[in-house]
Amino acid sequence: MSRVRVSTGARLHFGFLNLSLAHQRLYGGLGVGLDEPKTVVTATPANGIDCSHPDARPYVETAVEILDVPGADVTVSSALPRHAGLGSGTQLALAVLVAVGCANDREVSVRQLAPRLGRGGRSGIGVASFETGGVLVDAGHPTARFTTDRPADGDWTVPSVAVRHAVPDDWRFLLVVPDADAGRNGDEEDESMRSVVEHADPDIADRISGVLSRRLLPAVADGSAPRFGKAVSEIGRLNGAWYADEQGGVYRPPVGELVASVEDNPACYGAGQSSWGPAVYAITDAEHADEARAAGETALAAADVAGEVRVVRGRNTGADIRRND
Repeated sequence: MSRVRVSTGARLHFGFLNLSLAHQRLYGGLGVGLDEPKTVVTATPANGIDCSHPDARPYVETAVEILDVPGADVTVSSALPRHAGLGSGTQLALAVLVAVGCANDREVSVRQLAPRLGRGGRSGIGVASFETGGVLVDAGHPTARFTTDRPADGDWTVPSVAVRHAVPDDWRFLLVVPDADAGRNGDEEDESMRSVVEHADPDIADRISGVLSRRLLPAVADGSAPRFGKAVSEIGRLNGAWYADEQGGVYRPPVGELVASVEDNPACYGAGQSSWGPAVYAITDAEHADEARAAGETALAAADVAGEVRVVRGRNTGADIRRND
């Protein structure tokens, strides 16, 4: 009997390259894989399905169906906070898929099967982070394929990776996750995205393109955390201009206050909101990690909000898959 353990880290989503129907390519995600926090899933083969985790069980059921295996006994020993902007849904879905497949001696194409689990529709960052980690830019979709109705699960392909760079060894990422309402997800997220796309200013995409090509990518290539931080936070603010009507400002409350507080600290080279939040990120380095962590704690205290603060490394590998026969 094969027992398979799959461990994968969170991801940050810094924003999209274009949300306007006036340009030929739509979406195009930008993000990075993180070493922590983690989702850890264990599976053994079974005749039927045994999984007590309420979020994982539907993915187990779908994985068993699409892989055409008898079943699996699945345990989730660690999971990312749900709908916080750290990629919880995609990482859990893919970890379950791979664990169920490997436990039953089936080869699994994560990129091919992710749409069947409802993942990788707009952004390919979560799938790519699971596959390889790193700093990632995906190619988005042809704008001509945009529809006002959400396609059925499986009726899309995951955007290809356009750019991948390894995260420099000395870079660190401050995570501040306030105790706040979950970020938008499901039907609410779909409706918000449709509204944003239908009204998005195309000039913002042109400005993002300039920041990406002339500032962000050179900063990654040169290993400059300060320049990368400033560039990625500018892209976050430009994305926030698209979302302002949907989330009540460039950042959703209470994220704006936290971002402003963190950015005031010289140990943080730029900050922003990951995806729909409420997770806040900042870029720092190993030398300034303790100062950055203190800045995150100060930001929560100043906003009178409870939450979790940690400083983590980037991740340059895909999910860790271990088999114990």
